[in-house]
Amino acid sequence: MGTITFRPDRETEQALERLTADGRSASAAIREALLLAAKVQQAEALRQEALALAADPDDVAEARAVLADLEPLRAW
Repeated sequence: MGTITFRPDRETEQALERLTADGRSASAAIREALLLAAKVQQAEALRQEALALAADPDDVAEARAVLADLEPLRAW
């Protein structure tokens, strides 16, 4: 991928100033922020999926059935 240009607003400029206060380049700070945003987005998607599964009566019933089947195999 090549160069990306964006027009920051005042809030974004202030955030970039904070992220580069340690001497890090704007490019490095933006790359790190994008990677972090992608991880946060992925974590939220997984959270939403887990909530949906936890609310699915068929899935909950299946999980309980599996746990009941495994109960005799517990070591203690």
